[in-house]
Amino acid sequence: MNLLQIKNLVTTFTTGKEVTTAIKGVSFDVAEGETVGIVGESGSGKSVTSLSIMGLLPAVGKVSSGEIIYKKSEGIEVDLTKLSEKEMQKYRGNDIAMIFQEPMTSLNPVHKCGDQVAEIIQLHKKCSVKEAKKQVIELFKKVELPRPQDIYTSYPHQLSGGQKQRVMIAMAISCNPRVLIADEPTTALDVTVQKTILQLLKNLQQEYGMGLIFITHDLGVVAEIADKVVVMYKGDIVEQGTAKQLFNNPQHPYTKGLLACRPPLNYRLKKLPTVADFLNDESLEMKAYHNQWKLNDSDTSARQKLLFAQEPLLHVNDLQTYFPIQKGIFSKVKEYVKAVDTVNFNVFPGETMGLVGESGCGKTTLSRTILRLNKPTAGEIIYKGQDIAQLEGEELRKLRKEIQIIFQDPYSSLNPRLTIGEAIVEPMLVHNISGTKTQHKEKVKALLERVGLSGDFYNRYPHEFSGGQRQRIGIARALALEPEFIIADESVSALDVSVQAQVLNLLNELKEEFGLTYIFISHDLSVVKFMSDRMIVMNKGKIEESGLADEVYNHPKKEYTKHLIEAIPKGEAILV
Repeated sequence: MNLLQIKNLVTTFTTGKEVTTAIKGVSFDVAEGETVGIVGESGSGKSVTSLSIMGLLPAVGKVSSGEIIYKKSEGIEVDLTKLSEKEMQKYRGNDIAMIFQEPMTSLNPVHKCGDQVAEIIQLHKKCSVKEAKKQVIELFKKVELPRPQDIYTSYPHQLSGGQKQRVMIAMAISCNPRVLIADEPTTALDVTVQKTILQLLKNLQQEYGMGLIFITHDLGVVAEIADKVVVMYKGDIVEQGTAKQLFNNPQHPYTKGLLACRPPLNYRLKKLPTVADFLNDESLEMKAYHNQWKLNDSDTSARQKLLFAQEPLLHVNDLQTYFPIQKGIFSKVKEYVKAVDTVNFNVFPGETMGLVGESGCGKTTLSRTILRLNKPTAGEIIYKGQDIAQLEGEELRKLRKEIQIIFQDPYSSLNPRLTIGEAIVEPMLVHNISGTKTQHKEKVKALLERVGLSGDFYNRYPHEFSGGQRQRIGIARALALEPEFIIADESVSALDVSVQAQVLNLLNELKEEFGLTYIFISHDLSVVKFMSDRMIVMNKGKIEESGLADEVYNHPKKEYTKHLIEAIPKGEAILV
């Protein structure tokens, strides 16, 4: 039985005199107990479709035409587009619920997590505070949150990303909805946490018999959970069918591109395909592209022989970074968090060293210690024969010209008040790079062109760019000082898979062109494997396992590494 029918949905946004059609006549059904995956890149219309269903469009948006038919438990059909806001409130949360992409912005930071879920229960079920709290504790157990009583009294900032997402899921299912919309619920999560959240949603769906709409940009994730898949591009559905049909025999070039641009796990490519490759050449097939760019073992072996015959550029010896824990303002330090705990490795010139592990494993603290943004507790960081762990003041500032970082969130790392041209020129001025104002400007324009942007963007501001474009700006800024060593810290984790492929290809091109050396950090082992010559797996501040990237992936020695590999979405149940 169909719980929800979307018929010829058209959603528009009006800004001044300009009307933009975001959804262009979309139609699909959601049956009881069925999971419908909606897939597409940012801007494809996935989230606008879900907001249209929920009646949560911003003031400038409206459903211009079409129907959203919801079938109530007694069999009566209701067109949600015809309801007033007051009438819609009876269905929202009660019959149709939504898990939003970013739980930190969806949860109120000044209220305890349990109280926020209890408020929803009291609103819809008209029960007492005591009864609502009892139901919340049971829900927290159901979504497998540890220490439910403690989580109830915790504030959102005190929880991990995975825990916050579980609180949001508990909130969404608190009134036993018949339709649940999950909008990118695992995008920012580690692959291991992502796997547990996907399994949790499956279990809850089976228990409640819900219809589930699962929105994502990653077809690998959809393969793990969906019965039926809807592929959206520029506000329209370009292809839909069962998951098995779509994965084994995709028809539209856009679908083929989305499937192809994830790094393959069982072999290496010199260059990842992008959606644009398939849209520009509609006869292109994934197998043909991969065969063209596939690296053979002899090429890889020859590169490794040359690479590891050199003197290492960086030696990290017994490095420790501890953070003190104090109870109260005037209390003595009782213990330490060992964020980096006696770590040893080296990096060769021209190498990409991959650093992988779950959130909290010490990856970012290690990179910030190497950059001397964190002060090491003990150990050596030997760069070009000099122990930079001991540098201070002017000597340390000079070092930063040679070692740069590309941050995870390019928007928060760019000053919104500076044009992107000014943001890229700024480090040149700080480090007294010689040249006139005109010469600096020309250099910045050339860098923008090199990272795939127009030099004419010089006077634009960060908010005018997409996530992928802002990441390219961050790369251009890192290159402005002509460094030899770059640390890329989760630099593609928030990007669509196709934009991610573009940025990864760009980083590899720049490495060859400028003779760069990288430490590439990610929680996604498939991406690290594609990028890296060697790989370090970190866990609880220590190196769990290290070696050649292919060797670590194909023959992992430690259970923790096997656990990370098993969690990568592969779609093996579909791709037969």
